[in-house]
Amino acid sequence: MIKTSLKSYRKKTKKSSNLFKKSKKLHVNGVHHNIRFFEPYPFIVKASNGKYLVDVDSNKYVDYWMGHWSLLLGHSPKDVKTNVRIQLENGWMHGTASKNSIELSEIISKAVPVAEKIRYTSTGTEATMYAVRLARTATKRKTIAKIDGGWHGYTTDLLKTVNWPFNKSESNGLVDEKYIISLPFNDLESSIKILKSKKNDLAAVIIEPVLGGGGSIPATKDYLLGIEEFCHKNNSLFILDEIVTGFRFRYGCLYETMKLDPDIITLGKIVGGGFPIGIISGKNEFMNYANTSRFSKLGRAYIGGGTFSANPLSMIAGNSTLNTIKKKGNKLYQKLNDFGSETRKMLDKKFAGSVITTGMGSLFLTHFLSTKVHEINNAADVAKCNTKKLHDYHFHMIANDGIFFLPGKLGVFSDAHTKSDIKAIAKSTDQFLTTFKK
Repeated sequence: MIKTSLKSYRKKTKKSSNLFKKSKKLHVNGVHHNIRFFEPYPFIVKASNGKYLVDVDSNKYVDYWMGHWSLLLGHSPKDVKTNVRIQLENGWMHGTASKNSIELSEIISKAVPVAEKIRYTSTGTEATMYAVRLARTATKRKTIAKIDGGWHGYTTDLLKTVNWPFNKSESNGLVDEKYIISLPFNDLESSIKILKSKKNDLAAVIIEPVLGGGGSIPATKDYLLGIEEFCHKNNSLFILDEIVTGFRFRYGCLYETMKLDPDIITLGKIVGGGFPIGIISGKNEFMNYANTSRFSKLGRAYIGGGTFSANPLSMIAGNSTLNTIKKKGNKLYQKLNDFGSETRKMLDKKFAGSVITTGMGSLFLTHFLSTKVHEINNAADVAKCNTKKLHDYHFHMIANDGIFFLPGKLGVFSDAHTKSDIKAIAKSTDQFLTTFKK
């Protein structure tokens, strides 16, 4: 089955093949983010619009990767494009204080009440890195707890227990891994036991309310509340990484729907409108440790942002995106969440018990079960699934039906998608099932 898909893919992506050979000569493994590589080679995109990607061979793909899940409105939405063009006439790099950043922060602070203070970066990795530094400064402790399978970017502080097996280091060159401990997702009793063992030096717990890269698995409300309660009683910070989930399911963050009270929240992706952004935000009492006018070296958390932080284009794109989302209102989220729910149910029905499709709202990922696993509660369960079959399934859709999922990664719906796209996934899935049986 996969041989047929490979033959079809190679035949229709000859220009991509030639260009990727050049890319491999110039770039490490031919890509600039590890997960963007897939066998036999990724197609090379020349354009995107709405729900589509178009490669250099002029093949068109309905996109479910959507810019690392950052494009809630689809590729190049009209209002964002218009406002970015206007900003270009007034400069795209100022390197000074920005009116655009004030306007975007006003929007975010109203939608995310805990964001009493905000600092912009250019990536989510920087935002989580700074969140850890703030927590250690505020508590005068060193240990940070994260989740098995939790992904918070490539920061050295948090690059641990991301990929199975979790007991092996993720990379050479990491230091002070002894100050990072890891918790089993959705297992409150075991997690609290681990936290108690490090309580005297526990600076913070950082957690995604829905594991993104770890398998599109929602945390239970009781689990998050239990972790938060321990943190607050222990004078440790409770950090929510809502880079994926912020503005994904509702206008604002997920934490409010669960009655959570985080100390720090990191944001990114959707709030940048497709431009580079990361945000560290939170309560005044903790964010103010970054105030260099108030604290000297010994008392401060030295947080920059970077040359391109709060650049005018990212700020205006974020402003335009959030304003558009707010105008569309609940109908937008109802549509996207319904699409996700319908797709998860449809896939589970078609695969007749051989898969579990996880996710929430507009997020979804199909896990092919094996003899080792019969339910999906955490990243360890995901690792026991048949990941090769998942890659084959996604590649089948890319090669044969012009449907793009980054192989092995969760998919998302955007406002540019329609009900017909769900039918197209269903049809492609039927073809996969028929071909796979042969």
